[in-house]
Amino acid sequence: MSESTTSALERAVIAMLRPVVRLVLKRGLAYGRFAELVKRAYVDAAVEDFTVPDRKLSISRVAVLTGLTRKEASRLMQTETERPTEITRRQVNRAARVVSAWVTETPYQDAGGQPATLPFESDDDASFSALVAAHGGDVGPRAVLDELLRVGAAERRDDGRIRLLERAYVPATDEDAKLDILGTDVADLVATIDHNLEPERRAPHFQRKVAYDHLPADYLPALRALLAERGQSLLEELNADMRQHDADMTGERPPAGERHRAMVGIYYYEEPLDDD
Repeated sequence: MSESTTSALERAVIAMLRPVVRLVLKRGLAYGRFAELVKRAYVDAAVEDFTVPDRKLSISRVAVLTGLTRKEASRLMQTETERPTEITRRQVNRAARVVSAWVTETPYQDAGGQPATLPFESDDDASFSALVAAHGGDVGPRAVLDELLRVGAAERRDDGRIRLLERAYVPATDEDAKLDILGTDVADLVATIDHNLEPERRAPHFQRKVAYDHLPADYLPALRALLAERGQSLLEELNADMRQHDADMTGERPPAGERHRAMVGIYYYEEPLDDD
């Protein structure tokens, strides 16, 4: 890389890390532990993304790629790394699909078009168990219900019926679940930007934002409401279309090597600025 590109990359990394460091400092993660996690991420990336085809990745090559000593590279390569990302994604996807179908599909809506309060089981199609059977993949209704109750997305009434509290899978009461989503969503956003930075990419991934920095505070509630309405509507529309092509939903498995994961996300941020 040129000196200017290196400087730009370093500025970008500092800007990206600052909110991450703020987040971990709030939760008591000290520098030493954070530095160890960075080393592990370096080794994981080297092993997963920089392996030469048909050749075993050696400790020496990992050390050269990462700048770590051979001793550190060997230790980190021999230590089994927890890889919960795919498991977390699948758990989130299952719960999110159930919530989305509950919101959008007629059998699970009341006369006003809102998510109906469902019995856990029923002889007809309008039950929570039927909803999970249709949209929860290989996860049972009890496990999905426990997850939705745990994160505050649903509640069980005294009569045993289940009421949806959120139109999307957003863990309102569970910080661990929110941190799991932090890891997967930020990773997807950074991977999108990395994809778009590659000069040979002919099909960049969609990446857009709109931002203004001189907005009055009394406008922000209206902006949030507009986003909540239009953003949720767009995501529900995309979800309905993607669901028609997902093998878990259709039962039609794609040919070997043609399975893909696609994700669309919308986020909003605001902060006060000094008048100067």
